[in-house]
Amino acid sequence: MASKAIPSHLRPQAAANGSAEAPRHHGKTESHVTRSSVPAHTSILSHTIDLSLSVDLLFQADDIVTTSTMHELTVAQAFENTSTNIAATQMRNALNSLAETVTDASQKKRFQAETDNFFELFRRYLNDRAKGNTIDWNKINPPAPEQVVPYEKLPNSDAVDFLNKLAVVKLNGGLGTSMGCVGPKSVIEVRDGMSFLDLSVRQIEHLNETYGVNVPFVLMNSFNTDDDTASIIKKYQGHKIDILTFNQSRYPRVIKDSLLPAPKSFQSQLSDWYPPGHGDVFESLYNSGMLDQLLERGVEIIFMSNADNLGAVVDLRILQHMVETKSEYIMELTDKTKADVKGGTIIDYEGKARLLEIAQVPKQYVNEFKSIKKFKYFNTNNIWMNLRAVKRVVEENALQLEIIPNEKSIPADKKGEADLSVLQLETAVGAAIRFFKNAHGVNVPRRRFLPVKTCSDLMLVKSNLYTLSHGQLVIDPSRFGPAPLIKLGSDFKKVAQFQKRIGSIPNIVELDHLTVTGDVNFGRGIVLKGTVIIVATENSTIDIPPGSILENVVVQGSLRILEH
Repeated sequence: MASKAIPSHLRPQAAANGSAEAPRHHGKTESHVTRSSVPAHTSILSHTIDLSLSVDLLFQADDIVTTSTMHELTVAQAFENTSTNIAATQMRNALNSLAETVTDASQKKRFQAETDNFFELFRRYLNDRAKGNTIDWNKINPPAPEQVVPYEKLPNSDAVDFLNKLAVVKLNGGLGTSMGCVGPKSVIEVRDGMSFLDLSVRQIEHLNETYGVNVPFVLMNSFNTDDDTASIIKKYQGHKIDILTFNQSRYPRVIKDSLLPAPKSFQSQLSDWYPPGHGDVFESLYNSGMLDQLLERGVEIIFMSNADNLGAVVDLRILQHMVETKSEYIMELTDKTKADVKGGTIIDYEGKARLLEIAQVPKQYVNEFKSIKKFKYFNTNNIWMNLRAVKRVVEENALQLEIIPNEKSIPADKKGEADLSVLQLETAVGAAIRFFKNAHGVNVPRRRFLPVKTCSDLMLVKSNLYTLSHGQLVIDPSRFGPAPLIKLGSDFKKVAQFQKRIGSIPNIVELDHLTVTGDVNFGRGIVLKGTVIIVATENSTIDIPPGSILENVVVQGSLRILEH
């Protein structure tokens, strides 16, 4: 009966003594995982017997278990446990079958390490779902003073000696598709003809030249970005910088209905797989061999950030603070504004610093989570970590990062067929803060958080509000207060649309807020000040004339400038 639940291409060969509780292993050692297969045709029957026995024993064990409510609860719990065990067993069998489709020995070893890690993640997901594991809101408190150190209190000296122990890691697994670009997001041009990658290389090259050091630049790619990145970084061969790369894991998407892997084999289409979020950096550093490679170079600390955060540059004060306090993990936090209310925040949970993401918050407490008064900081995802500590927690299997289930769909092969609903089980690197010794946050200036997620952000970093200095964006000293809030509508979503509609970036040094919706085009030499709102109504167009100065105005309706 159960064999029909597993597609024929994933059915394992029969074997004895199967177990769904296999521990993880890592790529540096031989596997200690017993990948035994549980015969699919016996799993349902055996668990059905277990279910009936467990229910009978519950009723015979104690006369207290007499109410219908308790009866329903025990039956439901036993059924849930049985369902979890069956799903785990079938997933383990399916993963074993996938591993058999890998022909290259070295690839197979790495793939088995990845699938062991994935299975551990999947098993925890099933257990969390069965138990309804949620965070206890009553135990959540704002961080204690010692859990967040103000940047102003850090040592203020050029700790050059510590640079010899540092490597810079950029998360380079994302594509530029959300902004309408092809290939890695890090190659999108952001300023003066330079991409995110160009700017990062220039920053580290300048650091090495200035202090006479050799800080390596490490890229964590995904299977989506690795080939393109390998071609792109060839142009930096003449630069004074060592560029190293490794790949994060490639996990199988999970079919939502059957809880089985979407790929039919190791060679299955890319849409059947996913990179499992930046929380995978620990396992990937280890399994790829990059962690040991860096240790052999004398690297003890890594500074990691998103490739699209232009504010994430090496900071000697934070580096010195980390070394002197013997901290294994530092998370850079910055003050939360109304634009950041959905961002993850640091909390005190049973006396330990912990990251809280909005996805973990019960619905009735979401507004409290968004409160700037209670939760003052949010996570920039600029993380400093001790490399030997990373090795320790991976080898001890100590990391139990909160799982973020992400629902996606795989487009149907044939017209008229329904898309396939799938799950991606992801983790976040910030969630690891509670597994390291003396881990805490540093409340940094906003300038260290300058991400480019949308074309609204792109307009900001391309503007005259910033100048470029050795790959680093520096805000205009005449600017009073934080950077302006810019909201461009859906007509500006793709980079090509953005470039067509804004041929020349307006002067925004005195801008506080800009909202643009509809069919709007900007001429050259425009100056925006204060609060500017431009709304082109449906079936209408607004052309802002060249040289216009807009200050605290609302422009609405239609305005066309025709060439003649």
